Amino acid sequence: MEGQTTYMSPPVQAAYSYCEAVTGQQARNFAYGIRLLPNEKRQAMSALYAFSRRVDDIGDGELDAGTKRTRLESTRELLDRVRHGKVEEDDTDPVAVALADAARRFPLPLGGLDELIDGVLMDVRGATYDTWDDLKTYCRCVAGAIGRLSLGVFGTAPGARGAERAAEYADTLGLALQLTNILRDVREDAGNGRTYLPADDLAKFGCSDGFHRTTPPPGSDFAGLVHFEVRRARALFAEGYRLLPMLDRRSGACVAAMAGIYRRLLDRIERDPEAVLRGRVSLPGHEKAYVAVRGLSGLDARHISRLTARGRA
Repeated sequence: MEGQTTYMSPPVQAAYSYCEAVTGQQARNFAYGIRLLPNEKRQAMSALYAFSRRVDDIGDGELDAGTKRTRLESTRELLDRVRHGKVEEDDTDPVAVALADAARRFPLPLGGLDELIDGVLMDVRGATYDTWDDLKTYCRCVAGAIGRLSLGVFGTAPGARGAERAAEYADTLGLALQLTNILRDVREDAGNGRTYLPADDLAKFGCSDGFHRTTPPPGSDFAGLVHFEVRRARALFAEGYRLLPMLDRRSGACVAAMAGIYRRLLDRIERDPEAVLRGRVSLPGHEKAYVAVRGLSGLDARHISRLTARGRA
């Protein structure tokens, strides 16, 4: 139950502390949201993040593709140990210890972390995406699965209407966050030899040459491309936000804070599309604080509930 604390051994506490430190250092937006959770849920989310970060760091590192594949498969073997209860509290890997404890405390669909590994393997292979449907497959692996895992920590509120669709909405919200990330990072990804936006969309707006400069490709309608993708992301947010009324107050506040930060990033990108070519778009601390207050107040959840009741969300 929310606020309830159960016994945790010193090695497990230390493992969670390590994961929380990784989260605080490497994922400010994520850490900003999960601080609104009760202690045990916050720790479990930190364990999920630390494992996910390890997978992402392998994919984004400087190793050759073969070594990356080997390390990712080793990470999958570690996940199998977690899945089968073969990680002891005195294991030397703090992420494994914390994740194993979180999996005992919460109904985590650990297969979602297999999907994450599959998605990063797509990066290692240099996959590109011809259509939005193709890109959705990737996004569901690297972000939708994390949404479903997070729901395993949050749970749904007793008697929540439509709770049978909660995992679907969590998955969709993950897609919205990932598409926002893709828009924000187009220049950085291009520098790393990666293109995520669908080839069909790039061709439609004259952007097939890519994003290797601080200005749009000559003759392109870069602003049109960005606005097109922003509309797609907003539609995903609108669908995914149906999850909020199904969560308890603090879990809903966490989701509203993280999603709210990314929706405001979308606003900034929409107002100045070329900003994503000049550097990373981010929010100042006071805006993040405002989003967190909105989440804790339940404003977003109540708004979505009203829209849903009218059939508009």
